[in-house]
Amino acid sequence: MDRMNDDIKAYNQKQADDRQAICELLAKEIYKGLPKAESKIWHGHPVWFLDGNPIAGYAPRKDGSINLLFWSGQSFDEPGLQKEGSFKAAEARYTDVLQINTEDLSRWLKKSQDIQWDYKNIVKRRGVLERLK
Repeated sequence: MDRMNDDIKAYNQKQADDRQAICELLAKEIYKGLPKAESKIWHGHPVWFLDGNPIAGYAPRKDGSINLLFWSGQSFDEPGLQKEGSFKAAEARYTDVLQINTEDLSRWLKKSQDIQWDYKNIVKRRGVLERLK
């Protein structure tokens, strides 16, 4: 994880111990699965982008879980991801690092590169999403 964004590293270190372990594993796996992605803190949380389009990210939730979000995840057809919001996003929530199945995560990250909706231009298109891939 030598190339981890310093802001993301600092974000992970600010989390409580149980959440920190989850965030560090998610970051490690996302960097491995999205090697060409740009990463940064966006709207207060770590997010990875391909060509300026948000692909994956995570954030703590009030219930104590860490929410792993895929912006185009509803199109992945994966039972381990739940619908999130009113667009095409899907999530998985974790309360323990042992809940993270890295094989599932690797598959989801592969799909996140192959299946993308254009969130980058959603404002310009007045809330209409178009499929990129």
